[in-house]
Order: sequence, then C-alpha cells, then structure tokens
Amino acid sequence: MPFTPEQIESFRQDTPGSARRLHFNNAGAALMPRPVLEAIQRHLALEMEMGGYEAAAFARREIGGFYQALARLLNTGPANIAFAGSATDAFNRALSAIPFKPGDCILTTRDDYVSNQIAFMQAGQRFGLRFIRAACLPEGGADPGSVEQLIRQHRPRLVAVTHMPTNSGLVQPVEEIGRICSLHGCLYLVDACQSAGQAPLDVQAIGCDFLTATFRKFLRGPRGAGFLYASPRALEMGMEPLFLDLHSAEWTASDAYRPQPGASRFELWERSYALMLGSKVATEYALQAGIEKIQARATSLAANLRRQLADIPGLHVLDRGSRLSAIATVHCPGRKPLPLKAALEARGVNSSLSTLNVARLDFDEKGVDWALRFSPHYYNTGAEVEQLAQIMRELLR
Repeated sequence: MPFTPEQIESFRQDTPGSARRLHFNNAGAALMPRPVLEAIQRHLALEMEMGGYEAAAFARREIGGFYQALARLLNTGPANIAFAGSATDAFNRALSAIPFKPGDCILTTRDDYVSNQIAFMQAGQRFGLRFIRAACLPEGGADPGSVEQLIRQHRPRLVAVTHMPTNSGLVQPVEEIGRICSLHGCLYLVDACQSAGQAPLDVQAIGCDFLTATFRKFLRGPRGAGFLYASPRALEMGMEPLFLDLHSAEWTASDAYRPQPGASRFELWERSYALMLGSKVATEYALQAGIEKIQARATSLAANLRRQLADIPGLHVLDRGSRLSAIATVHCPGRKPLPLKAALEARGVNSSLSTLNVARLDFDEKGVDWALRFSPHYYNTGAEVEQLAQIMRELLR
C-alpha cells in the first residue's frame, strides 16, 4: 500500500525545511528528519558534558545499533558492516583491499561514478592494471552480455558497477551482473551511493563482495558518514585495506599484526560517533517508513516530473534505461546553466548541476555538456512537482 496523506504530512512535519523550499536535490543531500538531528545533538551534548571517550563508552550499546540497522537494510550480519567517512572513502578502502597484480584487469561500465573512474585510472597507472568498460544497451545501461563476454576474454580481477549513476536516472542491472560474476568467480564491487535509502538493497541477491554508500543522500542522514559492506567471502579471503590502525588490526608481536575478523578491519579508530548515531537513526527511520514504499513514491514523483518537463518547449529530458530511478536530468540547448540554476535558487528550488567533467562518457553520447538534476524523495508532494514544472516553464519562456 502507498503512503497515506497522513503519513506524508507526518514526514513533512519531521522535515521543517520542506515547508520553506522545494527540495529536489535529494541525490545530492536530502533534508534530514528531525530525529536524526536530535540524535546527533544528544551525543555532541554528551561529549561536551562527559568528554569524547567517556561519551562513546556510555553510548556503546546504542553505537552497536548502527551495525544492526545497516544489517537489516542490506540483509546481512552486523559483522559485515563498517562505518566510513563517505561513500568514496568506503569505495577506496574496498578497492585498496583487492589483491591486484601487474597486468590485472578491472572491468567497469561507461556510467560509473566519476570518482570511481578516476580511482581506476590511478590504480592502472600506479600498479600496471588494465581498465576496460562494458558496452551499453541501445536503451542505455550496461549490457550484461558485454560484461560476460569481456569477463571470458579478459578474466578481470574485479568487476565494479555503480548501481544508480549520479548524473542520470539510469538503474544498472546489478543482480544480473552479480550472477555473471558468481558464475566466473570474479570479485564484485557495487557503488550504491544513490540507491541506499531509495531502493531495496539485498546483498545476498546482488551477490557482491563489497557494497558502499553514503548516508547524506536518499537515506537522509548527515554529511561526513558512509558505510561499507564486506561479504563473508571477502573476509575469509583475508582482504584488508591498504592501511590499518589500532582499531582495524591487533599488534600481536613486535613485527606482526592481525586484522580484525569482521568488516571492522575497514574502519579507523577515530570517527564521529555523533554522525554514526545520526546515521543509525536515519537508517531506522527509512526502515520504519518502508524501503519499498519509499521507492514506489520517489520513482513515481520522478516519472511525473519527467512527463511534465518533457512538455516544456526548449527542455530535453536526458534519462535513458529500461528502469529509471528518482533522478531526473534535463538540458536546455542554448542556455547557460549557472544563471538557470541561480534563477531556480531565487525561487526557492534546490537542484543540482552536473557538468561535463563529472559525466564525460554519458554526456558525450547524449551530445550535452551539462544537465540540471532534479531528485524528488518520498516527503515531496505532487503539488511540488507541478510547482517546479511551472517555474521551469516561466524561466524558459
């Protein structure tokens, strides 16, 4: 069943900013619900009163709830979850754990996130790796047939896929690619930065060895917080990030150490426990609302928005793919993007601007050098979608 009007109103009451702005930048950073802010403030106040170490010890059980909440979100165990400072931090920790050898191959897609693409290129230059991208389907998105063909041809050490790219509404077939990776014994790394909190994520169904994401986007958590999932297989293989510390490993002898048995080997000792607790509450908030209901509403709002924007003369909707997420992207030929975005801001609309340097392959194929990104979430309303479309009509007259 969809959310009732009373539930939507409750979500908006928990989100004071929704009454003052049209927030269509949830793919950048969503508006935190009030309970998330309160959890962060409570722990910061505790640190002020007790001291940072003492506050962490006092809140130990609640901090443990972070791992339990993420385990529920991903259908895994708490020992397979690690806290990170961001999605990119988590992704790079996972990438650094892969036992690459010179000549090894990384297989990814033409729609993977820009920071991941840069990391692959850097790893190629530093460690002598090859870096290849799967072909796209005519309707958009990675072609699983191409993935399998390239796996057979190149035997990649790692397959890496961004589930929902940041610069379009595309949804990649991560479960199908996971089955191919399992069949061929490839390590599999999934970037779920945009899908965590927007869509169900079952790491058992995806079949990934690592999955990384942030809290600030569709999970509606604080900035400066992310997470990493490490599979039992990855842990049993002894994978560990490039550099450990006294939290992620134990100094067992003068010249020996032992990594922690679980995913905590991917953490560092120092972190913000206030942000960790805020992230826990954000995850619990999403779980209580219902991830399936969240996905249905957010994608429906985005589909409605695309339909309305497509009817505006001079505006081109760019999203491609057999399945689309709650991210809608548009381009206005002949218009300069910064004045357009500034005009939206002046009317109380939060959006995001993607430029060529964050989506070179995708934008080159679409023949554009920028795109405006609108990303509704479940606390947005149909009236807000109509209001945004009307504002765009007026700005483009």
